[in-house]
Parts: sequence; structure tokens; C-alpha cells
Amino acid sequence: MIAKELLCYAMDIGELMLISGAEISRVEDSVSRICKAYLVKRVDVFTITSSIVVTVQTEEGDTLTQTRRILKYATDLNKLDHLNDLSRYICQHTPEPSYIKAELASIELGKTYSTLVQYMVYALIAGSFTVFFGGGLKDAAISALIGMLLKLLIISVQKADKNVFLVNMLCSFAVGILAVISVRCGLGVHLEKIMIGNVMLLIPGVALTNSIRDIISGDTIAGLLRLSEAIVTALSIVVGFGLASFLFGGML
Repeated sequence: MIAKELLCYAMDIGELMLISGAEISRVEDSVSRICKAYLVKRVDVFTITSSIVVTVQTEEGDTLTQTRRILKYATDLNKLDHLNDLSRYICQHTPEPSYIKAELASIELGKTYSTLVQYMVYALIAGSFTVFFGGGLKDAAISALIGMLLKLLIISVQKADKNVFLVNMLCSFAVGILAVISVRCGLGVHLEKIMIGNVMLLIPGVALTNSIRDIISGDTIAGLLRLSEAIVTALSIVVGFGLASFLFGGML
């Protein structure tokens, strides 16, 4: 296989893994193993949350470098599982470039949950956490309804602006207002239970977990960057719900 083509496909796999929620060490290990499987003399991989840099030295002495800028994240553990399987297959069987290209295309176009299912999942999660934290059935029902509206808000706001801080702040602010209004109208009982049920939909749990794993694995810079991102995201949620409670809480 031509070294440039090999490096390109290895970078594609690494990029998709990082976007889908893989920790830094897994991305670096996968890219490195794929390159070494094709008898590359040396591989150096440097990955942080927003960039992947790979340099390979071929048996002929040529040095090639590629950089990928990561601008978005879309946690998809099913896609990540398929990417892991593909990387293992490549390392074991070193297939032709056409095979890797076809498999990557298949993974990217793989099935995703329908919009309706996503709305139902948001409702289920919000309602369940409301009950878990002590809310009643009325609170759970309202929380589930607000959870579906939250999903609609996220889709709408992301079309206008991709900034994570702004999206989370606006959505949490809107959800906070809806929670206040629902309790004010007598549809819900416990404001804080309804709010916390929907807060759980926005908490960056995967980013926080991966940041700790990265730090423990020795990828301190990447772990701290991801941890900072998770903290900023959490703060944006706090600001949104806090403003809603401060400005409209007096209605209760």
C-alpha cells in the first residue's frame, strides 16, 4: 500500500474515533498499530481533543506528516465499536485500500436512531431522573415533555450556532423557564426536581469520564483540555438554569 494512502486512512479512523467519544490513548494506539501493520519503520502520534498529528517514516526513509483539526464531537458508541473492529481487522489482515475505503464509508453511513426515538429517549431520561431524585408522577410527566422540547431546542440552536457554551446556556435557560411556568400553572409540583431531570440531559458525562481516564493514562495535556471543556460546559448549564430561576423564579 502506498504510504500516503495508508496514513490518510489511519487518520480517518483516528478522527472518527475521537469524534465518536474515544479516549486519547485509544486513538493514538489504534492509529499507531494500523501504520505499523504495514511495515512502517516509525510512527509518532500526538493527539489532543481538537487535533491529531501523525508522522510516519517509511522503510525507504521518506517522512510523511498529516494533521487533522477536530471541530465537533458526536458521541456514538456504536460507531466507535465498528471502528475498533475495523482497526483490529486491518492490523490482522492488512487489506487493500479499497476495502478500508468501503468499510469507512459503510460505518459513516451506518444506521442512527430516528428523530422520534431520540425524542422518546430524551423524555424517558428526563422523567426517570426526576423520579430518581424524588419527584412525583406529575413532575416526571412534565419533565419528560420538557425533555422532548429540549431536544427540539438543541437541534434548532445548533443550526444557527455551533458554539457549545452558547447552545447549552440558551437551551438550559429555555428549559428553566418552561419548568418555572409549568409549576406556576400547577402542571408540576417540585421545580427543582423537574429542572434536575433535564439537567442530566446536558451534563457532559462522557467528556468528564474520558478526561479522567486520559490523565490517569498519562495524556495529561489532553485530559486537562477535555476536563476544562467539560467544566465550561457545566458552567454554561449552570448559568442558563440560574438565570431562569433568578429572573422568573419570583413567579412562584
